[in-house]
Amino acid sequence: MIRRRVIFSGRVQGVGFRATARHIAQRFEVTGFVKNLAGGDVELVAEGDAMELGQFLATIASEMSRNITDQQVSEQRATREFIAFEISY
Repeated sequence: MIRRRVIFSGRVQGVGFRATARHIAQRFEVTGFVKNLAGGDVELVAEGDAMELGQFLATIASEMSRNITDQQVSEQRATREFIAFEISY
């Protein structure tokens, strides 16, 4: 289990990004959250198997490619604090 934190930049707020991420998460064995940041970016934190996380994030990048101009990814040890993948407010 690993944790990946991704900051998505671009036109990522007001376009259904968080709902899309949550919907995509239902197809993968991942937990965590996605939320809007004050500066206009979106933060996503997800935990799971490295392969699942890779496919999950690749699917988001593919489906939201028109809106994403940059992604900053960091990897950490999983804390297993999440029970599902949710939108955070």
